Amino acid sequence: MSSEDAKQRERDALVDKLKSTKEQWDAEANASPDGPDETDALLSKAIEMAIEQGKGWTSSDEREKYLETLLDDEFIPPLFAENEEELEKSGLKDAFTTLHNEGEFPGKSMLDFKEKGNQSIAFGKKNEAGNIQYYRDAANHYYEAMHWANRIVPKDEDFVPTIEELNDQDIDPYFTEQELDEIRSVILSNCAMAHMLLKNWGFVRDEAKKAVAFNSQNLKAWYRLAKAHQMLKDWEAAGDAIDSGLKIEKGNKDLLKLQKLLGDKVRKARLNRQQRERSRAERTARIKDVWRYCKEDSISLGRVSLVATVKDDEDDEGGDAVEARWHHHYPHTGQLPKRQLHGGGWTWPVLFVYPSHHQSDFIEHFAEDDIIALRMAEMFPEEEDGNGETKMPWDYNNEFRCSNLAVYFEVHCIGDDGAGKQKPVIHPDSVERLTDQGSAMRFYESSRALKGDEGPEMANVARCMERKHLHQQRKAWIKKHGSLWATPDPCPVVQVHPAATLSQVLRHSNMVVPNFLVTVMLFPNDHPAHLEFLKEHKCIGIVEPEEISK
Repeated sequence: MSSEDAKQRERDALVDKLKSTKEQWDAEANASPDGPDETDALLSKAIEMAIEQGKGWTSSDEREKYLETLLDDEFIPPLFAENEEELEKSGLKDAFTTLHNEGEFPGKSMLDFKEKGNQSIAFGKKNEAGNIQYYRDAANHYYEAMHWANRIVPKDEDFVPTIEELNDQDIDPYFTEQELDEIRSVILSNCAMAHMLLKNWGFVRDEAKKAVAFNSQNLKAWYRLAKAHQMLKDWEAAGDAIDSGLKIEKGNKDLLKLQKLLGDKVRKARLNRQQRERSRAERTARIKDVWRYCKEDSISLGRVSLVATVKDDEDDEGGDAVEARWHHHYPHTGQLPKRQLHGGGWTWPVLFVYPSHHQSDFIEHFAEDDIIALRMAEMFPEEEDGNGETKMPWDYNNEFRCSNLAVYFEVHCIGDDGAGKQKPVIHPDSVERLTDQGSAMRFYESSRALKGDEGPEMANVARCMERKHLHQQRKAWIKKHGSLWATPDPCPVVQVHPAATLSQVLRHSNMVVPNFLVTVMLFPNDHPAHLEFLKEHKCIGIVEPEEISK
């Protein structure tokens, strides 16, 4: 037996196997309660045509390769391809497209629905009663036209039609890729006009954007895009669309009129954007400076999640209530440490929290070499007039005097010195160490965006990013501990001697500064809240002043 005979037998075996597989699928489809559906019929017909006709095989080797591919477990039939790439890999792109459009003429249908849309627009403008249904119908006709346009297989630029194709052009017109893109652009631009007449400005913007993407020379689409941005009060985008249109036709009256009307607003919007970009660049430089300084001087920085929920309806109380509680417990002032102009020292934003009385004080610039006791003496002086009254109206028992206060800071990121290769798993409510300059910059910019400094769109982007970060933290914690209810023990604390400086606190081995904000807690020595605090939070050390520590 020759090798050719053996190959032929193998090919026949593959065909027989393919036929038996088809018969099995057909039997299963017929046995279903609802009978074979349209998908089953299309798949069956495609396989049948592939077996009987070869679908353009130019050689027996090509035919054999295709049959082997069909029986491959990883083969995706063209009917189930989800994108252009998968359809291309199937090897049946042209054949499947032909089968999909069998008996239909996408080109003619596209042009017919485009004309119907144009007629509906014309009828709507002539209608004296002002019936806007004509414009709704027009938009639907244009969407139908785009549906058919997307089913057209464009011809190559060097395509030479046959005599039959030339004769059938009225019934089944053909288009090159460029011609098809220009028609798509016109359809979408007309659709934008229909939405303009309906005052659906968001749809006008979206359809006009698609139109200029298909054909950047579509002047009407640029005008409609500019008009949409005007009505949506997106002044800078409106100015960009006007400029793009005027590059095509400098003397266009409609665009020049719109340019004159919006000129001041566009200039102001562009100036504001430039100022925002300049401010962002300055902030970036400042954060880099802060990070470099902290890295060189062994000061650890941390962050917390800037959102408390991963979706809007997560909590019955509503997202706003949860966010308010969250930010009260983990404040973020938006302030950064600053280098002093004279002497080269640094100042830090510092928050003094008084848990026993639910009060706090914020110091915007606390110099590193300042002694903590001096600041405390300014805020809580010793009684001088002998009447025993302190200045704070909320200090009912007159306990807040400098000599009567104990100072602590919480210890975060226990067991994580930032040097490990593997990122530790932390509870979503805990402080996370910032390990690189990029993460510090992203955190700070997200915090500003969430406060609304960059506008509502950037706030939404930052919220999505933070929710993703929180979701990943929750997922990692649940994987390791089984539940979010398995919370870590309360943070231990380190006591701070009042005679210590802020510099000593910052450089303590257990100090991690969350949110660029040094936070310390103060308690009256004999207050019940102080005793309860120490029962819950283990005190693991004390920051001694330099003279004592030496």
